[in-house]
Amino acid sequence: MTARENMNRNRNVLEKSREIRDEVRHDLEGRFGIADDEVLSLIDERIRLKNRQHAMQLSEKLAIRREVFNSIRRLDVLQELIDDPQITEIMVNGMHSIFIEKDGSLFDTGRKFDSKERLMDIIQQIVAGANRTVNAASPIVDARLPDGSRVNVVLGPVALNGPILTIRRFPGEPMNGKRLVETGSVSSEALDFLKMLVRAKYNILISGGTGAGKTTMLSVLSGAIPQDERIITIEDSAELVIQGIDNLVSLEARNANIKGCDPISIRDLIKTALRMRPDRIIVGEVRGAEAIDMLQAMNVGQDGSMSTIHANSAGDALSRLETMMLLHTDIPIYALRRQMASGIDFIVHLGRLRDGSRRVLEIREITGCSDNEILSRNIFRFEETGEAKGKVQGSLVRDMEMENTDKLKRAGIKL
Repeated sequence: MTARENMNRNRNVLEKSREIRDEVRHDLEGRFGIADDEVLSLIDERIRLKNRQHAMQLSEKLAIRREVFNSIRRLDVLQELIDDPQITEIMVNGMHSIFIEKDGSLFDTGRKFDSKERLMDIIQQIVAGANRTVNAASPIVDARLPDGSRVNVVLGPVALNGPILTIRRFPGEPMNGKRLVETGSVSSEALDFLKMLVRAKYNILISGGTGAGKTTMLSVLSGAIPQDERIITIEDSAELVIQGIDNLVSLEARNANIKGCDPISIRDLIKTALRMRPDRIIVGEVRGAEAIDMLQAMNVGQDGSMSTIHANSAGDALSRLETMMLLHTDIPIYALRRQMASGIDFIVHLGRLRDGSRRVLEIREITGCSDNEILSRNIFRFEETGEAKGKVQGSLVRDMEMENTDKLKRAGIKL
């Protein structure tokens, strides 16, 4: 089949799908509680009637059946993208533009919604399923799909070409350390080192840019936590996957735009978590005043706590954390830096290289504070060696040995 013939076939399928979709929706008007099987039966009947007028191939019938069902009962043109395990990001820039990220590269899908109203229907369906609301008065919301995918919505008047819908998808099977090593994200030596730090209850801050793999790394490192501990996770939208821990409590913040409900912030949840007898507290991300409470927790006995932060480097992560805290507290900067140096033991920095790959770029130890400056040393750093077939070559190299080994000794772990 030539490209033109394939294009014409796709156009015919799309036109017939729209006709049948409208007919089935008309059949469903005023009927509630209809099961999916009955909807499929209605679609099949309409396809049979359409086939009498214009004979269709089996592949066309199946494509129409799928398209119509997705548009009525699922996420319309997004459903096939959601079902594709190789797609890691879906970006809807208004009704006429849908991009995806696949294998680290961006592609225009050529798909679009029939109308702005239909796109809004899908958005409302998603946010309602996560017990959130979004409207012109509150045009920004974070939510999640049932499979754990992260969702961000921005409506007008904030988004001029909106509605904007961004879906960050995660692997169907939770990422584990073995797969991180196989994909080159981290070396087996560095991963073993990090797992040792987790077992010894060092406080770890994971930094990186958007899509660098911070949440994935946090989930993988959480897998090294001993099974007999009580863990409390705190997130804006629950997406951490922690396995092997029976005594696990997952807390999720609540926005202010739910009718009749007061907002519950990350900061509120950290304060509450400290009263729940945690062995460790894991905060999905610190981005504001909650940085103060997270650091306080690290300094008052919650060893082994972990969190993530957006930053361009390990050093920038400290600067961002310091800025967040200065904006929300009157503590003198010298006292603030001493608290940071005392509370944070290691920073693991991740980044996306120019080929789209996600790598651990730095593992830095915080060694103390002197002359009002936080001291640190690189234990591992990524060293690029070249490029082959469009892929960046390089590895994590060991720079120095760690200095603070007290927690290792208390845990009975030999370096």
